[in-house]
Amino acid sequence: MTFLKFTTTACAMVLTLATLPASAGSNRVLIDQWGRDNSGAIAQTGHHQRVSITQRGRGNLSLNTQDGARNRVVVGQSGRDNVADTLQNGRRNIVGVAQMGRQNDATVTQSGNRNAVGVIQTGRGNTANATQAGSGNVVLIIQE
Repeated sequence: MTFLKFTTTACAMVLTLATLPASAGSNRVLIDQWGRDNSGAIAQTGHHQRVSITQRGRGNLSLNTQDGARNRVVVGQSGRDNVADTLQNGRRNIVGVAQMGRQNDATVTQSGNRNAVGVIQTGRGNTANATQAGSGNVVLIIQE
């Protein structure tokens, strides 16, 4: 029951953050890090792109590439040696990744418009790969 409440809260938080309205003008990046040896890298082309990364722990890595318009990525990592790698090409795609634990790996590739991916990984050593092509696809991956 506790895990279900946590999962529901995490999903709601990721979706809320990922769908915040964008203001006109530019791409935005927010990175908050606590701990040691955490890394985040973002490459954005196009307009109104948004990336938010929160890392707590040690050795976490988030790599994010966006090309197009109004794409959103939210990554939250807590623990050690977690990796989130996202690639978005298109318009209005959304990715939310929540990793809690150690050595979890999530790779998301989106090509098209209005696609959505949510990844929640807890525990140790989980691997998730999601690839979306086209428009209007939705994927939710939960791994313990």
